[in-house]
Amino acid sequence: MTDKFNRTSPWLYIVAVVASLGGLLSGFDMGVISGALLFINETWNMTPFEQGWLVSSAIAGSVIGAAANGYLADLYGRKKIIIATALLFIIGSIMCGYAQSINQLILSRIIIGIAVGMVSFAVPLYLSEISPQNIRGMFVSLFQLAITAGILLSYLINRVFANFEFNWRWMLGSGVIPAVILLIGILFLSDTPRWLFSKGREQEAKEAFAKIEPYSDPELHLQEIRETLATKKGENKTKFHRWMFMPIFVGVGIMFVQICTGINTIIYYTPTIFQIAGFDSHIGAIYATIGIGFVNFVMTLVAIAYADKWGRKPLLYIGLWGMLISLITLGGSFAWAQELGNASKWIAVASVVIYIASFAMSLGPVCWIMISEIMPLQIRGLAMSAATVSNFGFNFIVVLSFLPLLNSIGNAATFWLFAIITIISMFFVYFFVPETKGISLEKIEKNWKNGISARKF
Repeated sequence: MTDKFNRTSPWLYIVAVVASLGGLLSGFDMGVISGALLFINETWNMTPFEQGWLVSSAIAGSVIGAAANGYLADLYGRKKIIIATALLFIIGSIMCGYAQSINQLILSRIIIGIAVGMVSFAVPLYLSEISPQNIRGMFVSLFQLAITAGILLSYLINRVFANFEFNWRWMLGSGVIPAVILLIGILFLSDTPRWLFSKGREQEAKEAFAKIEPYSDPELHLQEIRETLATKKGENKTKFHRWMFMPIFVGVGIMFVQICTGINTIIYYTPTIFQIAGFDSHIGAIYATIGIGFVNFVMTLVAIAYADKWGRKPLLYIGLWGMLISLITLGGSFAWAQELGNASKWIAVASVVIYIASFAMSLGPVCWIMISEIMPLQIRGLAMSAATVSNFGFNFIVVLSFLPLLNSIGNAATFWLFAIITIISMFFVYFFVPETKGISLEKIEKNWKNGISARKF
């Protein structure tokens, strides 16, 4: 363990930390709207559907950002996409703070969503392409850690401004700060050596490898990439082959697992859920939410520590079991609220804590690790874009339908529905998701090409 880290360039850690700040923007947007929504409702009286649309408008923008991003990232590079993300987030945050109508606020959040869609694709891709294979899981997990840090930061920001005049405007507008930090940091970094090589900039790629992995031979890395990119003379390098369908299918499937088990209903609506459970005041619900954000952040560290030690699939199984138990219990706290009395709200809090802890140590980081690893290099940008688009597409549907579901089928049935999806997800992981721990990106691609079953990777 010590040798592994001692032989890793300190510059690589700096690059990884700066790039992963993109996740901070994504997490900040997810968390800040949960508290701001309580106060926006006091400015404009909205129906449950309108509230759902306000929250999910950013997700709609994310679909657009992720869809356009694959081609652009392959064309212009990963670094330029991250720069564009920071700029869009700055513009959107300022517009949110000054919005004079609900429609203006929705438009502003769509712009922020475009930035989130771009960064959620570009940063995991960037991190996976600069990371040595023995610690790639840990490095890509930094993106999810930054998301949880952004969520926690936004919860704290919500509490700071809760009693201010124009409280929700300050909450949403403060997103400018992390965006500026990311913009300044990314300007000093280079693009990934794999992208540089794919564009014929071999010398730059060699220099980049030498900088981030000074104890290895850059030529060996380049030779692996050269073999992966090798095609017959005149063949289109981005041609889609039948064997490429399976990694894309798995990538989209793992995004379904991450989102449709209900995580963003908890993240976006935690204060709302706690008020339904029995917390009477806005401040009380926000304080409970801060605790959830802290658990989310801390438990993500578990995935960072063990993704390259235990593997991806064991973490997924542990997380899914924890989420299943907590969803069943959370539904029960609502179904038998009268019988449980005051204890029901604390059972709800405990269930949410277990759910968040289970997700944070598994699906949160591991799903982003997986899609950054399993996609073929020739179509990695477009394939990861497809997976990211599906992530936000699922997210949009789940978040927009959550409040109407609560009003139509009830609180308990809604969370039990997510429990059923969690069971289905376990079977998907078992049959279709490969274990990629310790395997080079080039070797993973060869396994797909040779038709090796995901269970035999």
